[in-house]
Amino acid sequence: MKVLLDIEDKKAPALMKVLKDLNYVKAIPIKKTKKEAFLLGLKEAVNEVKLAKQGKIKLKSAKELLNEL
Repeated sequence: MKVLLDIEDKKAPALMKVLKDLNYVKAIPIKKTKKEAFLLGLKEAVNEVKLAKQGKIKLKSAKELLNEL
C-alpha cells in the first residue's frame, strides 16, 4: 500500500527518522517541481468538478468567491 503524507517541513526529519527505523516501511521524500505542483492542483480541481457534476459536493459560485475577497 502506498500513502502520501503532507508534513510541515520542520517536522519532516523527525517523522522520516521514525519511518526509516521501521523495517517494513519504505520512506522516500518527494520533492515537487513547480510544474508537478501545478499539475497536482489541476488534477484536484478536475476531480472537484467531477464530484460537483455527480452532486456529491457543492462548488462556490463566482459571487461567493468575490465576496471572500
